[in-house]
Amino acid sequence: APANRSRSQDGFELLRNIKANSPEMPVVMIAKNRKAKAKGREQQVGSELIETAVRAVRMGCYDFLSRPLDPEKIENLLDTLLPGHCVSTIVSAYESTNCLYRIVGRSAKMLQTIDLARRVAPTSAPVLITGESGTGKELLSYLIHQNSKRAQGPYIKVNCAALSDSLLESELFGHEKGAFTGAYNQRKGRFEMAHGGTLLLDEITETPIKFQAKLLRVLEQQDFERVGGNKNIRVDVRIISTTNKDLLEEVQQDRFRQDLYYRLNGLRLVICPLRQRTEDLSDLVWYFVNLYAREVRRRITKLDPVMMNIFAKYQWPGNVRQLRNVVRTSLILGTGETLSLADVSWIFDELQPLPQRKGSDNNISLRKGDFLSTGADGREELGGVPLEQVERRAILDTLRQTGGNQTKAAKVLGISDRTLRGKIHRYRQQGCIQPA
Repeated sequence: APANRSRSQDGFELLRNIKANSPEMPVVMIAKNRKAKAKGREQQVGSELIETAVRAVRMGCYDFLSRPLDPEKIENLLDTLLPGHCVSTIVSAYESTNCLYRIVGRSAKMLQTIDLARRVAPTSAPVLITGESGTGKELLSYLIHQNSKRAQGPYIKVNCAALSDSLLESELFGHEKGAFTGAYNQRKGRFEMAHGGTLLLDEITETPIKFQAKLLRVLEQQDFERVGGNKNIRVDVRIISTTNKDLLEEVQQDRFRQDLYYRLNGLRLVICPLRQRTEDLSDLVWYFVNLYAREVRRRITKLDPVMMNIFAKYQWPGNVRQLRNVVRTSLILGTGETLSLADVSWIFDELQPLPQRKGSDNNISLRKGDFLSTGADGREELGGVPLEQVERRAILDTLRQTGGNQTKAAKVLGISDRTLRGKIHRYRQQGCIQPA
């Protein structure tokens, strides 16, 4: 199907219908031959091509070919897709060499982030990815690795927030035999394991100052010593770091080294929260529909506009991760070929009383009427929804899903425990919490 600008909607509609009726059928789209006739049009055409590729791939397109076409690649592709081959085991050439297009989004902010990541990927320079919890920092990190010259090398992830200060250094740098109690054998650290590849330091702001000094040395000299050792070990590792905090504020509060900040901040990618790119909502919802519809044996051909309007007004504190869970749950609970407001009604159902916690004998409720009003024709319409009210609904819903565990809820929402406690206290004062 040609994905040209004037008939792109027809091409996408055809792709959607094909995938809805035959989910396993591989579809290849070919971009129309478009030349930048005027000076300065080349960049615009390139951006439009990226946008088209993003939409095609997220809708389940097996491969998207740009012009000029490579006859040998087409021949190999068709040979691969002939009957008798197991398509599910094949990784397309497009996915392996251009998998940054696998990030769903066509908003200007996301296209800018994808374009910058594409230019950064082939280098070995350290990269810092910032964004709220659930925005896709880890996914972007992996796709940068896959688009780099290190793609065939190891990709090692370390969750810095999950390791204590004493374990972090040993985990990253390894240790010698007898370095500390329980060190019965020599052990390689994650840096050595990642030699020739990429090391992801997830939530780097959770690391202690002492560790940050060693990390700075690795970045600058590409060598280190194991815990309890005195031998320099040289490694060839690209470091990608992520954080959901304001790194500059962490520096100002003396929780993060200034020199390491400058070293990491040279190549910085920012993933904006979902609430700031609502134009990507439709693409994301369709992506998750295509991802999970087969799992739940449900065919979806349309998205309810009222539901999408509600999604656009919602703040999505859990970002894309939360949207994914909402779509998946709605597919399981709903029926019919339209993903509708009825499918997501569980969002508005009155919450069950939260398990009682120390110092609290209240439960929290939420009403569907907070979001909907009845129009003149008796149909439910989207009403005005203050942002604070939408945020409150998200927090209470998350608390219900975590069984009232405020620590888990705060992590899902991407806020601190203290912030969450403050908001719950305010909700009680506002009368949002009803006596049990």
